[in-house]
Amino acid sequence: MAIRTPRTKTREFFSDFGSNLEKIPGRSDLARKVNEAAVKESVKNLVLTDRGERLMQPEIGCDIRGSLFELATPNTILILKENIRTTLRTYEPRIIVKDVLVQGNVDRNEIAVEIIFSVINSNRDSSITIDLSRVR
Repeated sequence: MAIRTPRTKTREFFSDFGSNLEKIPGRSDLARKVNEAAVKESVKNLVLTDRGERLMQPEIGCDIRGSLFELATPNTILILKENIRTTLRTYEPRIIVKDVLVQGNVDRNEIAVEIIFSVINSNRDSSITIDLSRVR
């Protein structure tokens, strides 16, 4: 393993703009997210996108918001896990999904999803947690 020094530059494998398109302070350039941060943003966007929401790409998404209105049964949780895995396997080739953990809270109409994955050019696992709640 190489030792990183102040002069060592980390390689940028992946680069994306943030979803809010914020600018770099003091400049007119858009801020970028690189490597793991870029992939996490992409995973979050894919999971939170409903099918039919994107113009010209109606098949992208995993309909996680619709599951908030379903009864929290073991079958519903299995379907939700499989939808997330299929969506990420199909539309995010930069990751390998290790596990998808879903916890539903029936009393509060909430779903907590934790996705554990590894980026293809990294040897460590990353995770992202997405909390969804139904608003009346």
